[in-house]
Amino acid sequence: MNNLPYQQEKVIQRTQLILSSFEYWLGHSLFQEKGLPEIKASPEDIAKQLFEVPVIVASDGTENDPILNYGNQKALETWELSWEEFTKIPSRKTAELVEQEERDRLLAETTAKGFCYFSGIRITSTGKRFKINNGIVWNVIDEQQNYKGKAVVYSDFYFL
Repeated sequence: MNNLPYQQEKVIQRTQLILSSFEYWLGHSLFQEKGLPEIKASPEDIAKQLFEVPVIVASDGTENDPILNYGNQKALETWELSWEEFTKIPSRKTAELVEQEERDRLLAETTAKGFCYFSGIRITSTGKRFKINNGIVWNVIDEQQNYKGKAVVYSDFYFL
C-alpha cells in the first residue's frame, strides 16, 4: 500500500481528470494559470506535482451530497485535516450555513457554464474562517465528457 495520497492509483486518475478538465474548460493548464512550472512526465510525477503545488486544489464527486475526493497538501493544511479525514467530508461543509446560498448559486452557474471565477468565505474543520479571492471552480469530466464532480483552485486567501 502506498502511504502518500498522490501515490494511490485512484488519486493519480483523479489528478488526470482534474487537470484535463481544467484545460478543457479554460483552454490552458492549471499550472500555467498559476504561473507554475509544468512537468511533462508520467501521471505519477504529475500527481506528485499537483499534490505539492503551493496553491489549494480540491475536488468532490457525484454523490447526492458530494464528498470531497481530492485535496492537495495545501488544502489539507488549510482545512487542518488528514487525507483520510478530508476525503470523508461533504463539500458543502467547507462553507458556513450563511454562505450556502451563494455557494449553491456558484455551483449551479458552474454546472451550466463549465467553470466560474469566484470569491467567498469558507471555514476550516476547526472553525477558522477565511476569505478566498479569484478562485476558479470547474466541472470535472472524463474523456467522454461524463460529469465526475467539481474542482476548485485558489491561492489568494487570508484568514479572517
